[in-house]
Amino acid sequence: MSNIRPSSSASASTDLAAELRRALEGLDLGAAPELSDHQIDQLLAYVAMLGQWGKTYNLTAVRDPAEMLSLHLLDSLVVLAPLWQHLQGQPAAMLDVGSGGGLPGVVLAITMPQLEVVCVDAVAKKAAFVRQVAAELRLPNLKAEHARVEDLRPKPWPVITSRAFASLHDFVALTQNLLAPQGVWMAMKGKHPADEIAALPEGVEVFHVEQLQVPGLEAERCLVWMRQQQG
Repeated sequence: MSNIRPSSSASASTDLAAELRRALEGLDLGAAPELSDHQIDQLLAYVAMLGQWGKTYNLTAVRDPAEMLSLHLLDSLVVLAPLWQHLQGQPAAMLDVGSGGGLPGVVLAITMPQLEVVCVDAVAKKAAFVRQVAAELRLPNLKAEHARVEDLRPKPWPVITSRAFASLHDFVALTQNLLAPQGVWMAMKGKHPADEIAALPEGVEVFHVEQLQVPGLEAERCLVWMRQQQG
């Protein structure tokens, strides 16, 4: 019998893969297709890259891979079902504002190949990291822009999203000229942001606030859907 034992890094990777698969079993994907083995491998590779590049590029304060899984990966995966339902699984384009290390943009690009995702961040190193992820994981639907969002050239985006970027008021005010006529804002928030909703600019309406449950995470999460008022 061989006395060779798996390395600690290989063992940790195996444990993380098993943990992700268990978490996915408790995740409501709605009408979205079940993730393939290849997509799960890509998600795990992304977590590994976050860990490798994280400290040097200041991508995240979270260093533990298991914590990255719940606080970043699963926290982004919970919006897959609502977004799929909104788009009815059809091809579309999404702008991820203040994306940092690519959350939720990279996760959604992996899980929705028909979605064109552009992650924008004002920090050059963070945009460079997302470009590296797109190259290494072979994600032709993922792009990154190094820019301040207010400096972006106007383009009609059907979906504009953000996660921990700014207040709802600032988020929509900075991107109002980028939203398609029938487009939506999809803001990821913690607790129900009643005060932020009350402070939204005139002409912007909230048409749905969706409560989210992240597997293994006690913290509150919600998704705030907004659009330009019609008529």
